[in-house]
Amino acid sequence: MTFLIVGILILVGLFFNTLGAFSLYRFPDVYTRLHGATKCTTFGTLFTMFAVVAYSLSKLIEKGEARFGVFIIHGAVATLVLLITNATGAHAIARAAHRSGIFPARAVVDRLEEKEEAKGGVSR
Repeated sequence: MTFLIVGILILVGLFFNTLGAFSLYRFPDVYTRLHGATKCTTFGTLFTMFAVVAYSLSKLIEKGEARFGVFIIHGAVATLVLLITNATGAHAIARAAHRSGIFPARAVVDRLEEKEEAKGGVSR
């Protein structure tokens, strides 16, 4: 039963990570590519981590070895780090792209540009 649950979690994680890779090729500009890749890979990696935790928990209960508890802790810490750094990195890349003059492909409203114009910054 454990291998079925772990297998399903890994397949779901693989599916979302693959969607994230395809978003890099299919979306029109930096911002939508970044959004697709970040959201999909975060979700896919979470499912992969859930698979690691499920497998480690089943082995911890079965064998009682402390090393499987360590895997669970490492998985939890890695998940927290991933959630923080993925969002922060995507924001930093998007902000840098906007500041370097790469604007959204089909944007109707650009609030960041409006804020910069109000401050006396450079517009398009």
